[in-house]
Amino acid sequence: MPNLPLPIPLPTAYNPRMATILDPTDERVPVRRSLTPRPESISGVVGFLNISKPRGDVLIAQLERRLRERLPNVEFRNYAKPTFTKPAPLDLRQKIAEECGFVIEALAD
Repeated sequence: MPNLPLPIPLPTAYNPRMATILDPTDERVPVRRSLTPRPESISGVVGFLNISKPRGDVLIAQLERRLRERLPNVEFRNYAKPTFTKPAPLDLRQKIAEECGFVIEALAD
């Protein structure tokens, strides 16, 4: 897949034709990024990373409940950063990478 500049048009429930993904960083010259290829199916272990913002646990609980209904043969694991103000510690990132085939990083306020 070629590198695509942001914003990237993607379909959404509100507008099946297009959505815009914006990069929140203040880059004067946008970095060219590409989307990660999507797998054919989801199997194995899915990890949820709570970045420890308020109500992140509520968001993750709802996501997990809905995904468990749709993916009954998938195992789900929960992880949490010690604080949202810093990147996840290296040991936590390594643990998630070793244990999970997929990860969903969730934040909320």
